[in-house]
Amino acid sequence: MQGNLVPNATPFPSGIKALADYVHSKGLKIGIYGDAGTLTCAKTMPGSLGYEEQDANTFASWRIDYLKYDNCHNDGIRPQERYGKMSKALLATGRPIFFSLCEWGDANPATWAPSIGNSWRTTGDIKDTWGSMISKADLNDMWASYAGPGGWNDPDMLEVGNGNMTTEEYRCHFSLWSLAKAPLILGCDIRSVDNDTFELVSNKEVIAVNQDVLGIQGKKVNRTGDLEVWSGPLSGNRVAVVLINRGLSTATVTAEWSDIGLNSSVIVDARDLWQHSTTTTIQYQVNATIDSHACKMYVLTPQ
Repeated sequence: MQGNLVPNATPFPSGIKALADYVHSKGLKIGIYGDAGTLTCAKTMPGSLGYEEQDANTFASWRIDYLKYDNCHNDGIRPQERYGKMSKALLATGRPIFFSLCEWGDANPATWAPSIGNSWRTTGDIKDTWGSMISKADLNDMWASYAGPGGWNDPDMLEVGNGNMTTEEYRCHFSLWSLAKAPLILGCDIRSVDNDTFELVSNKEVIAVNQDVLGIQGKKVNRTGDLEVWSGPLSGNRVAVVLINRGLSTATVTAEWSDIGLNSSVIVDARDLWQHSTTTTIQYQVNATIDSHACKMYVLTPQ
């Protein structure tokens, strides 16, 4: 009989459960990485294909809260079958483990994964470039209607803080992921983040849009050349809006009320989530002059 998964004793001398207990004592959750194939993508650890129940029980015994489940070395078996087996195995443990499917969007998981997991990758792997980031946002946007409470589209981790984009490009990154209700998973080394990165990823007003209880994914609602309006409803009859300039020169971006689902007669207060300022009594539209590869993010509250 095959043995259970065991931790590498060098980085984890006390084992995974001891680490999990320590993390839980700080009021936090702990995640782990696995694979729906025979090996992990780096070929350094075994995958769970054929051993789903055994490995799910091991994860539960370690008190794991989150499983990212990758798609390498999968023997050509349909992802619905492979991910479905792990989903059932996790549920059978009785421990609530967030199941993150990393299927890279190959088989359009938004159409079948809501009954299997809690989030699913809608794209291939992201890179720390403007082009990669904005293209992942576009691909993820196609599946907006499939997301909702309990199941989320995942355009991959945040690159904020890794250094190859400007602060304004990272601001757009964090704004779009928050509007899309995407998992806000940092892909940088948190031990060495600079002040700009910390300010971006700790913006409570932007995070609140991501965590809004209504749970509706915002999406692109208007595009004029390189100028875009993204928007989505929030609880309390509010509306979140992101204005983005994807072009190479400064331009004015405008969101008309008709773009974002507001009646033409509605008067709103506009909260700028990055400037932490409010403009009152706005009617018909909200607009801003925006630099290249930059954005503005608002929450509009009807008076």
